[in-house]
Amino acid sequence: PVAEPRPGRRVSITRADAGRTRCTVYASPMGYTAIVLGATGVVGARVVDHLAASPQYEAVHTITRRQALHPSPKVRNHVVDFERLADHHALVRGDCLFSCLGTTRKQAGSIEAQRRVDVDYQRVAAELAAATGVSHFLLVSAMYADAASRNAYSQMKGELEQAVVALPFARVSIFQPSFIVGQRPDDRPAERAGIAVMRALAWLPGIRRFRPILGDDIARRMVDVSLSPGQSREWFRLDDIFPANAR
Repeated sequence: PVAEPRPGRRVSITRADAGRTRCTVYASPMGYTAIVLGATGVVGARVVDHLAASPQYEAVHTITRRQALHPSPKVRNHVVDFERLADHHALVRGDCLFSCLGTTRKQAGSIEAQRRVDVDYQRVAAELAAATGVSHFLLVSAMYADAASRNAYSQMKGELEQAVVALPFARVSIFQPSFIVGQRPDDRPAERAGIAVMRALAWLPGIRRFRPILGDDIARRMVDVSLSPGQSREWFRLDDIFPANAR
């Protein structure tokens, strides 16, 4: 089935969670409300920029672990403890949720800690979003995501995909890029080396579609997809994400 973008509506919601969190979210007939997880990352930061620049979006709520201010008056940042994300369910209300969280084992400190970010936090956010009526969930995953994989990273991404598509969203859009290029807040030497190798090999037959992709290209595609009709469950893989003039 084809899912249309959700019609605009006006809702005013104010909620206090045990006296700690207070949030008012507005969505008008003139625009949509978006929630972004991972708004400080190489893809998420650009998603926020494109949402802020889009006349179709009226409000953008970023949920982060540290302050992430943005110059647009559309964007409101909410700093939360992701270990207690369920306490902030009033923030997870809107039309679309863009889930762009991700880390590495080195940055997280262990596979278990990486799983908390790459699977658990995003699964909890997805469950909250489904319960509060978010209609469209957009997820940055990875090529070769597979819950049955022996590779821990691919397995985590596959598990998250399975969890998300099983939730009662009107539409789920999953993006599976290869290496992502862009300015990162953390240093990833192994990833930089892999990107350099893939760039060198990118024009060999059969390899070109695995070439690195700009975080901005993924972000732009995600926002475009959120504003266009699509299938209720859809995957965008490699060449599906690149701009048409770069294919």
